[in-house]
Amino acid sequence: MNEYSSSQVFVLVLAFGAGLALGAFYFTVLWRTVRQLPETRSPVRLMLGGFVLRMAVVLPVFYFVMGGHWERLTAAFCGFIAMRIILTRYLGQKETA
Repeated sequence: MNEYSSSQVFVLVLAFGAGLALGAFYFTVLWRTVRQLPETRSPVRLMLGGFVLRMAVVLPVFYFVMGGHWERLTAAFCGFIAMRIILTRYLGQKETA
């Protein structure tokens, strides 16, 4: 059985936190982009620009956090998805209120 040391667990917790931060960035920018669509003169440019911005930030940071260890990538991705769930619930409640 493979046991993790406390330093390895700490690194995984940091990776999870980085995933939370990435998710907050990614989904907040996506939400703002979608909200601006009705007012923009060029919705295609807005969507493409937002997509390129999100990918240009998220992909390199995921790669950096991973550091060649799939466990770190998994922890970061779990944080990313957790933030998606949190923001979906928070922003969904905010919209209906």
